[in-house]
This record gives sequence, C-alpha cells and structure tokens, in this order.
Amino acid sequence: MSERYELRFSGAGGQGLITAGIILAEAASIIEGKNAVQSQSYGPEARGGASKSEVIIGDKPIDYPKATIVDACLAMTQEAADKYANGIKSGGILLLDSDFAPKAPEGDFKVYYLPIMRLAKTEIGREIVANVIALGAMIAMTGVVSRESGEKAVLAKVPEAFVDLNKKAYALGYEKAQELLA
Repeated sequence: MSERYELRFSGAGGQGLITAGIILAEAASIIEGKNAVQSQSYGPEARGGASKSEVIIGDKPIDYPKATIVDACLAMTQEAADKYANGIKSGGILLLDSDFAPKAPEGDFKVYYLPIMRLAKTEIGREIVANVIALGAMIAMTGVVSRESGEKAVLAKVPEAFVDLNKKAYALGYEKAQELLA
C-alpha cells in the first residue's frame, strides 16, 4: 500500500454506505493497526438524496481527513456517479452498480460494473446487505485491507442474528469483484 489510500463510497441516503465506510476504517485501524479516518456527507433528505463516505488509510498519520485524490470510488446510483465520481486519480478504480449507475463519467481510470443491488436481492434475498456486498467488492478490488480483516470488522458490527447473512454478503461481493478483475 502507498503512503495514503483514499476511497469514496457513494449512493443514496439509506443504502448503508456511511456504515460501510466506518467498517472499512475500523478494519484498517482497529484490526490492522494502520492510520485511518472516515468522513461523511449527505444531503438534507434523510433517505434518497446523494450521500458519500470517504475513508483515508495510511502508513503515517493523516493530516487532512477529506479525500483529495481518490484511488477508488464506488457509486451505487447515477446521481452519486455524476456528483461524486470526480477526483479519481489516473489509473484509479470506479465501481458502479450496473443497474442503477449505467453511465460512467469521463476519466483516466478503470471502470467496473457489478449489479450490487440485484445480487443482494437475488443471491442473498435481502437488499439491506447491498452495502456489505459493495464493501466486500471494494476490498477485493483495492487490497487496502485483507479479506479476513474486512470480514472481521463487518461481523463485529452486526447483531448475532445477522452474522451468517452478512458473512455470505461480504463473501459474495469479494468473490464477484475478483471475477471482474480476472
């Protein structure tokens, strides 16, 4: 990993992407002992408006908590892609939900499509775990934390009754992203 790695999770309010960012920051800092900060931004709407969560992970202390040159970005909706898929560095990664964000903005970065919401609904049976699928995919694509650390952080955040559901969702996202990269 380079000195500083910046990730942005974006979508609609209520999709759990701020939670995904918090989980990633905890995987990096608490489990792997790296420096990490997480910040968030969302519109005035409680649900449905564009929202983002940014995570910065580094080997050294992080002096500025906002993403400036994004290494990897996730956009779950077209509005989020249009609004937040900017500042992605040359050679960076943009992961789009193929059903809800079909149009990638222009840029010198790699674009990948994954039907995240559809996978949550058809493969897992619960759309509520789409954020965990997305998190698994982003971890697989970036390698910013290990697969095991990501899973451990996810499972530490969910109630006991939902451990198996989230474990399955995380693995699905991770494996689907590995297939995209292959």
